[in-house]
Amino acid sequence: MNRRVYLDHNASTPVHPEVVEAMLPYFAERFGNPSSIHGFGREAREGLDSARERIARFLRVSKDEIVFTSGGTESDNLAIKGVAAARGRGHIVTSAVEHHAVLRTCAALEGQGFSVTVVPADGYGMVDPDDVQRALRPDTILVSIMHANSEVGTIQPVGAIGALTRARGIPFHVDGVQTFGKLPVDLDALGIDLFSFSGHKIYGPKGAAGLYIRKGIRMASVQHGGEHERRRRAGTENVPGIVGLGKAVEVRERDMAVEEGRVRALRDRLWEGLSARVPEVRLNGHPTERLPGTCNVCFRHIESESIVLGLDLKGIGVSAGSACTSGNVEPSHVLLAMGIPLDWAMGTVRCSVGRGTTAEDIDYVVDSVEPLAGKLRSLSPARV
Repeated sequence: MNRRVYLDHNASTPVHPEVVEAMLPYFAERFGNPSSIHGFGREAREGLDSARERIARFLRVSKDEIVFTSGGTESDNLAIKGVAAARGRGHIVTSAVEHHAVLRTCAALEGQGFSVTVVPADGYGMVDPDDVQRALRPDTILVSIMHANSEVGTIQPVGAIGALTRARGIPFHVDGVQTFGKLPVDLDALGIDLFSFSGHKIYGPKGAAGLYIRKGIRMASVQHGGEHERRRRAGTENVPGIVGLGKAVEVRERDMAVEEGRVRALRDRLWEGLSARVPEVRLNGHPTERLPGTCNVCFRHIESESIVLGLDLKGIGVSAGSACTSGNVEPSHVLLAMGIPLDWAMGTVRCSVGRGTTAEDIDYVVDSVEPLAGKLRSLSPARV
């Protein structure tokens, strides 16, 4: 029987046992609607409030600045559409390597009469703050740049960009789904006004996420209904999920510093093994300013889907890029924006290390990739 190795933590993570334990009472015993004023509702409200306060402390913000959502995609939509709806018209700046939740939201607004500028990224997938500065206009109402790329892991210079936007009074949205709970984040020091985060990337449940909205930022609701979340996001809150998100944050705050170094060492061990034993392989993303657990590589003249499926037969879970674009046979928009040649880009695989990964797992992956890559390359028409 094959060893089972999961290296797709950027896509989703297993729920931490402490998180499961914290959530369980809110499925059966404390099941009330948090908007109800009776005892059952108050029990649910206490769980909701406790999670909000815990997350606010972690981000060093006010609890009233945290809005719970169903996921990172909804958080991105609420941030961008909420600011746009409050302004009515104007110009938005984003980058070519953003998640589709940002790029397609901006494209939708462009169809409604807003103007959008998409700034480029360099060969490492990094945005130049000077390009952002040149893109700013008198009618710019929002800048949206991610904190770290989910595919190649490059960490963006959001502090420098935040200084530009703050000096001009322009709201700055950061998709922080990949860095929240993985790296220290000081929202005020970085000049961030809106910050998206999600639970299932940090060993919390799926369907529980949030958006930080700095006090004073003009926002309009994009989902209408009841009075939930201070009228910023209507709909009964996912109490068990939010409780789990709060617990996941507590666990990450405790374990993050030690785990970051361990995960980084395993990531580097993986790349060193692959580069030493597999010919024609290249590392994508910035060599140093990169998520500690992300190793995105290209195998020349091999299709990424073949590598993913071949490793799956060995019990290894990796990604051909972003899990959100699975089934797409074209190279990702991130790789194209980075200028990676097609014969390399078509063979891109993302491995993302997590808290359960061991050195033995990494060695097993390298041992499995070497013969697989050789076999697939020998069968490649492009190679011939």
